[in-house]
Amino acid sequence: MIVYRGDPAGWKPPEGGSAVAVGVFDGVHLGHQRVLEALHRNDNGLTRVAMTFGTHPAAVLAPDRAPPRLSTLKRRFELLEASGIERIAVLDFDEAMRDMTPEEFVDRFLVEGLQTRFVAVGTGFRFGRDATGTTDTLAELAKSRGFRVEVAEIAHQGDQEIRSTSIRECVESGDVERAATMLGRPYELEGIVVPGDGRGRQLGVPTANVSFPAVLTVPLEGVYAVAVTIDEADHDGVANLGVRPTFDGTEQVLEVHVLHGETNLYGKQIRVGFVGRIRDERRFASVDELLTQIRTDIRGAARILNERTS
Repeated sequence: MIVYRGDPAGWKPPEGGSAVAVGVFDGVHLGHQRVLEALHRNDNGLTRVAMTFGTHPAAVLAPDRAPPRLSTLKRRFELLEASGIERIAVLDFDEAMRDMTPEEFVDRFLVEGLQTRFVAVGTGFRFGRDATGTTDTLAELAKSRGFRVEVAEIAHQGDQEIRSTSIRECVESGDVERAATMLGRPYELEGIVVPGDGRGRQLGVPTANVSFPAVLTVPLEGVYAVAVTIDEADHDGVANLGVRPTFDGTEQVLEVHVLHGETNLYGKQIRVGFVGRIRDERRFASVDELLTQIRTDIRGAARILNERTS
């Protein structure tokens, strides 16, 4: 995978030109897939490129309102590649880019940087200083610069538009099932397994404590059936996300128990996909009562995960 970064004057554009999808693509959800699919329908042998942002524009334009992410940049790359993208151009949105006119943006990044012949964007796409560039602006500029434009309509799930904002709301409210229908896969937290207090192992239910990036959207605290990816292999699991009130915890922790498979995961990078919510986190009167509930949760997670694959 070729990744372009920095000054587009130093990029080596694809021979024969490129078909470019432009967007933040946070989460690469089904709405984004509609934009990406346009490249496959119209590339005419062109190299398929996704132009995305390393720094979310909102982090510069309105830092206090910048939303949490649905995926890390690394995961976004993986999802884009799985969607048939051959190269990725990563723009670091900063003050200089904010002040670019729409014409400057198109000329520097699309025309000179990538020798663009086709561009796909979503409805409502805005670009350039003060977001003055619209899809109509892009289409008008394309006429004099030798590329075509397709504007993909917003995808829907029932009567709801599929947008990153809607998915975040579902995740944060614990409705991970609905979030998955808009993402096209379970919502994921990915991170490193770090040492915990070992209490799960003492109870006979070893868990992996997952330290994930703070920029990611965090599901509502509770117990979930999860799909765990370890070394590219998938495993069933159950996860507790919360402060562990039975033990007077105060810091939020993501603990994952793999139902069948590895237990020594320290230092490994794992991905936790939230398949179904089982219950709220709550305080138990005793460790024995907690252990009884954990066993019930494990059976509930196994049932949810079996239903998913049957």
